[in-house]
Amino acid sequence: MQKKSIRTALSTACALIAVLALTGGPAQADDAAPRVDLRVLVVTDGGPAVDAIAAELDTAGTPYTKVDLQQPGRPVINAGFLADTVEGRPRAKFQAVVLPNDNPFSTGSPEMAALATYERTYGIPQVDAYTYARPAVGLQSAVGNGYAGSMDGVEAQVTTAGRAGPFGYLDGAVPFEDNSSSVGESYAYVSPPTAGADFTSYVDAAIPGRSTRGSLVGEYRHDGRRELVVTFVYNRYQQQFRLLARGIVEWMTGGVHLGASRNYFAVHVDDVLAADARWDTDLNCTPDVDCGQGQGMPNPIRMTAADADYAATWQNNRNLTLDLAYNAEGSADHRLANNGVDLLADKLIADRNRFRWINHTYTHAFLGCQQDVSVVPWRCDTLPDGSTKWVSRSEISYEIATNRVWGQSAGLPLENDELITGEHSGMRLLPQQPTDNPNLAPTLADNGVSWLASDNSREAGQRQVGPATTVPRYPMNIFFNAGRVVEQVDEYNWIYTRRQQGGSGICEDNPATTTCLATPLNTTTGYTEYIAPLETRIALGHVLANDPKPHFIHQSNLAEDRIAYPVLNGVLDGYARLFADDTPVVNLRMKDIGAELHKRSAWKSAVQAGDVTAYRIGDTVTVEAPAAVAMTATMPAGTTRGTTAFGQAYAGKVSGWVTATAQPLALTLPSSAAPGAVHDGAGTPATNETAPRARVPAGVLRQVPYSRES
Repeated sequence: MQKKSIRTALSTACALIAVLALTGGPAQADDAAPRVDLRVLVVTDGGPAVDAIAAELDTAGTPYTKVDLQQPGRPVINAGFLADTVEGRPRAKFQAVVLPNDNPFSTGSPEMAALATYERTYGIPQVDAYTYARPAVGLQSAVGNGYAGSMDGVEAQVTTAGRAGPFGYLDGAVPFEDNSSSVGESYAYVSPPTAGADFTSYVDAAIPGRSTRGSLVGEYRHDGRRELVVTFVYNRYQQQFRLLARGIVEWMTGGVHLGASRNYFAVHVDDVLAADARWDTDLNCTPDVDCGQGQGMPNPIRMTAADADYAATWQNNRNLTLDLAYNAEGSADHRLANNGVDLLADKLIADRNRFRWINHTYTHAFLGCQQDVSVVPWRCDTLPDGSTKWVSRSEISYEIATNRVWGQSAGLPLENDELITGEHSGMRLLPQQPTDNPNLAPTLADNGVSWLASDNSREAGQRQVGPATTVPRYPMNIFFNAGRVVEQVDEYNWIYTRRQQGGSGICEDNPATTTCLATPLNTTTGYTEYIAPLETRIALGHVLANDPKPHFIHQSNLAEDRIAYPVLNGVLDGYARLFADDTPVVNLRMKDIGAELHKRSAWKSAVQAGDVTAYRIGDTVTVEAPAAVAMTATMPAGTTRGTTAFGQAYAGKVSGWVTATAQPLALTLPSSAAPGAVHDGAGTPATNETAPRARVPAGVLRQVPYSRES
C-alpha cells in the first residue's frame, strides 16, 4: 500500500473515528479504515419510483446492484451480502441503499435488521424511494395533519436547506406536471415533521387549507441512520423527478460517485441554403414530394437574409449556437434564377463564424436505393434480375465532396468528418429499404467521414457504418414543409385526427400513437396553445434526461412565421426558470455529441461486465478499469488528481472523463468532503414494522401522455 500524506491520514482517521463512535468501537489506525465501494444497492418491488432512480444511475453510468424482491431465488440481504473484508480491511460493498419505502420487508425481517446494522456501522445513507408520511419516517401523519392526494399542477419549492444541500443546482421551483385532465399523474403525502424528530425538509409544498407547508423530500436522522424520505410517487419521465434526480443521487453518494450527468441541448437546422417544399392545405399533401403526379403547385419555402440575421441575433441573445446543415446547390440555383444574387447566402457567409456548420450534401439527393416515385409511397427500383438498384459510390462522393469544397471556398468553419445525408438516406429505411446502401460505407471512408447523423425515431442507438459512427438526432414535430402557422396546424390536424374528421387515420391504424387529437385544432390558435407547448415539453424532457442527442428542424421553420422559435424559446425559458446559474445548458457540436455517446456506451459495457472497481478510503478514491476505456466520475469541487484539478465544474460538483491506463486512477477529495455526519437523534427509533404500500395513481405506471418523440 502506498504511503499517504499526513493530511490524508488525518482525514481518514477522523472519518473512521466518526463512524466507530456510532457503534461505540475503539478508534483504530489508518490501515484499518473501512473501504466503501462506489456502488449502490437498489432493492425494488417493481414500482415506478425505484425503477426511476435505477434508470438515473444507469444513464449516468453509476454502478448499482439490483435485488428484485419479486424474483424467486434472489440474493438474501444479510451481513455477508453487504460487507466483508478485503486485504485485512473492512469493506462496505455499497455506498448507498435505495429501498421502495422505509421498510419493504415483512415484520421482524432479518434482512431489514441487517440493512439497519450495515447503515449504522458504515454510515451508509438510505433512500426511501416513495413512502407515506407518518412518525416512523419523522413526519406527522398526513391524515389530519397534512394532505394526501393529487399533486397534478402543484408547484413545490426547494427549501433553504435543500438549496444549501443536495438540490442547490435548482433555482427553487419544482413544478409537478399536469398533462392530462383525465389521468391522475402524481400523488403525494405532504406533512410537517414530527415534533422532536431530527428531520430536515429539502423540498416542500403548501398544505391545502392550511397556512403551513409539508415535506415532499427530506432527510430523517435517527438511530444512527440517515434516510431520504420521499413522499410523492413518480416515474422516470416526469419532470418533477427529472428535476430532483440529480439531487437524490448526490445526497445518497455524498457527491462522490462514478458516472456523470449534464443537461444538453443542441439544435440542427437542416436544408440551409436550399428551399423546402410546402404543404398544400387543400390537397393534404406536399407537391413534388407525396402528392400524385401533376397535383398541386410547388411553392417552396426559403429563408431570407432577414431570417438569417434574426437567427444570428436570437442565438446570441439566448447563448445557444445553432448548427446549420447546408446544401450549397440551393445557393447556386438561386443565383442562376436571380442574376447571380443570393442575399441569404451572402448574409450567412458574412456571419459564418457566428454559427456551426455541417455538410448536408450538395443537392440533398437521396443516397440509398434508386427511388421509383411513380407510386405513392415510393419503392426501390430494381435491376432486371430483381436486385436493388443502388445510388453509386461516385454519386455519393460527388454529393459529399462538392458540398465540402463549396463550404471551404466560402470560409465556413467546417468539421470535415461530420455528415448529414439528405433524409438520413443511404442508411436502412423501413419498409422500402431494409439495408444500408452497400456503397455508403466505402464512400464515407473515401471522404474521411467519422460521424454520420441518423434519425433517432428510426434508430435510437449508435452503430457503425463503415468508418463512421452514427449520431442519432431527435426530430421535432415542427414540419419541414411548414413556414406558416396555418400550414403547420393544418398538416398536424390531418395527421393526428381520425378519418371521419378528415384526417389521415393514423389514430385508427396505430392505437399507440399518443398525439391523436379528439377534435381538430384551431388553425389560428392551435399552434401556440397546443403544438408549441407540447413540443416544448418533449424537448425539455430530453434536456433534463442527461441526453446529449441533438434535435433537428429545417430552415423553413426559421422563415416566414419563424414557427420554431416559440418552441426553442419555451425550452430555454423553462430551463432558465428551473436551474441555477452553475447548471447551464450544454451546447455541443455533432462530433462531440457522438464522442460523448460513444464513451458512455463503452463505459456502460465495462461497468455491466464487472470490469470496473472503485472505492473510497477516507479522502482517497481509487478507480480501476480496462486500459483505454474512458472513465467518468462526479466529485466535490476541489478534488485533485495528483497536483491537477479533476474534472469540470457543473451543478456545484466537478465531473469529467479520464482514459484508463495500467495504473489505477487516484483522486484526492477536499477536506470538506468528509462522510456525512450521522446523528443519534431523538427521533422515533428504527423498527422492523413493514411500511404499507403507498398509493400509486394509474397514470404514473407508464410514461405520461404526450411525452414521446414524433
